[in-house]
Amino acid sequence: MEVRKALTCVLFTVFLWAGDAQDSVPDSVLNCCEGDVLFLLDSSGSVASYEFFHMVDFLKDLLLPFSLGPDQVRVGLLQVGTEPHLEFGFDSYDSQHGLQAALERTKQLKGDTNTVDALLMATNQVLKQGVPGGARPNLPRVLVWLTDGVDPGEVQEPMARLREEGVAVLVVSTGHGNYQVLREAVSPPAEEHLFFVDIDDINIISEDLRNAIIEIIKAERLQVKSVTTTTAQLEWRPVLAGTGYYDIQFGPIRTGQTGGTGGPGTSPGTGLDPFQKITLPGDASSAQLTGLRPDTTYRVTLTPKANLEFLNSLETTFTTQPVNPPQPGVDILSTVTISESTTNSVRVSWGPRLPHLVQEYQLEYSALPTGPRRTFSVSNRQDSAVLTGLQPDTQYLVTVSARQSSGKERAMSVKVCTQEVLPALSDLQLTTVGNESVQLRWKGSYDGLRGYWVTWERGHSQRSTLYLPPNRLSTTLNHVPSRARVCVSPVYRTARGEGLCCTA
Repeated sequence: MEVRKALTCVLFTVFLWAGDAQDSVPDSVLNCCEGDVLFLLDSSGSVASYEFFHMVDFLKDLLLPFSLGPDQVRVGLLQVGTEPHLEFGFDSYDSQHGLQAALERTKQLKGDTNTVDALLMATNQVLKQGVPGGARPNLPRVLVWLTDGVDPGEVQEPMARLREEGVAVLVVSTGHGNYQVLREAVSPPAEEHLFFVDIDDINIISEDLRNAIIEIIKAERLQVKSVTTTTAQLEWRPVLAGTGYYDIQFGPIRTGQTGGTGGPGTSPGTGLDPFQKITLPGDASSAQLTGLRPDTTYRVTLTPKANLEFLNSLETTFTTQPVNPPQPGVDILSTVTISESTTNSVRVSWGPRLPHLVQEYQLEYSALPTGPRRTFSVSNRQDSAVLTGLQPDTQYLVTVSARQSSGKERAMSVKVCTQEVLPALSDLQLTTVGNESVQLRWKGSYDGLRGYWVTWERGHSQRSTLYLPPNRLSTTLNHVPSRARVCVSPVYRTARGEGLCCTA
């Protein structure tokens, strides 16, 4: 089976930082996440020393940007050998200095590849919530398995148990065997959580793997709870550590408004109510919003104020309960889905279709993060529409609004990525250079190119693969039998492009 890894477009930007110099860390990384991440590292004798140290260096680079601590990200390392060995647990390190030094000290176990016993330890001890040294309750848990793909054992059942208990499973394999076993081990979607890469090129996947972890453990830092007709509870993760203060502003939003809250003393919404302002000390983590109007959408902005540093404002919206809520079971808009995605168009569908309740549907879409907004309306008898003129390999926010004759409105939003343009490979040349050796040359250099997959036949029903970085335009293959088929395909961020094949 030909093995490949599909790389998907990712929403996050990750920055590197050194030691504890948090002043140099962008806000987009600092305090971004909260969860427990356990790395299951194949440390057995099937892994060459060179490969093992490459894996450890990869982990150091992968983890460097994260903020660590009891209310941030916690990291553990469990090694696979004849007997599982917990190198360090979640409570061991709350600074990058300590974590990086611990990874530097990590030694290979050798011995057998007893992955099953290591998974049992991970399930019953390390990732178990609420036990001493275990994972924290009510927070995301992630298992990242780094393996050479050689004889993983009967891992299907323990992996399934982890997933059933809410643990997200990701896999990095530096070999090219056992594809079906590894694909069944990861949490869906497999194309975002399963990585195949040669050990010499493992750093190619650092950003994609880091972003996959962030997608799972990113923290919801501003939430609105317990909403009534006139009140709401605002909660956030504290970022001031008891110093400074929080400035909170909130007010109703005008129908169709998407901008900010307006200038000082003005209403951010209808103009009927001035915006309200609350100031709380730096050790606060919640606020009660009162004096609200029923059945009204509000925007609230939380701004942390500190003397020595600038922190980004957090913003969210919520809608108060109506005085007479609608009858249960009647929802004029409950689903919005995306299909038929191409490089420049997508189809948007919604439901249920209720022309007797809905006057019209309005569709609004814009490229993220700051693209121009486009809006158009469709008949109340339609339940789908095609958005055209989109940019390739771009993420869009699409909002569908169902408007009633009474003026009431229900809206839902989804995100979608258009397909990437995948130029085909050209001019593949194959030259024999000795007994059972061939040299391949090709032309490349395209925008978005991540590398090349080389595949060739070794014998009856046997196939080998090799992943090369984008700056490599040639390679030499050894032990290639006569008349073996050799193929080279370009790999882009979201998929593999059309390749070329030759016969040795």
